[in-house]
Amino acid sequence: MAITPLSRRKNSTYSDFHKDLTLNPINLDLARRIDEDAIKESVKNLILTDRGERLFQPNVGCNIRYILFENAGPETAILAKQLIKETISAYEPRANIINIDVVFSVDLNNAKITITFNVINKEEPITFNVTLDRVH
Repeated sequence: MAITPLSRRKNSTYSDFHKDLTLNPINLDLARRIDEDAIKESVKNLILTDRGERLFQPNVGCNIRYILFENAGPETAILAKQLIKETISAYEPRANIINIDVVFSVDLNNAKITITFNVINKEEPITFNVTLDRVH
């Protein structure tokens, strides 16, 4: 006689809470982001955080917002890529960066950042976009 489990849940390797502490509507526990979604949210939070913004962690963050007020050019895009790469490499060890693309839009006063990475121990690449605006 074979015993089958009542539920077959996929084991997640990485798990993080939503930053706004959303509740799961089914069991009313804190909702979680798992695996790739957790890492995407973490990378996005690192890029959108300025250094000195987190209490007791003054070095965490990307400090990329000040670049938005510089003249947009190839040098600015290279500096933005370097800041993003250094931040992700230092504070998100679960992600291996494949490519970072930064495009400044002078007319819209924003920067579109496309990051391609893969998760440690997985081969398929993950791509997502972040838009930084001068005015919120």
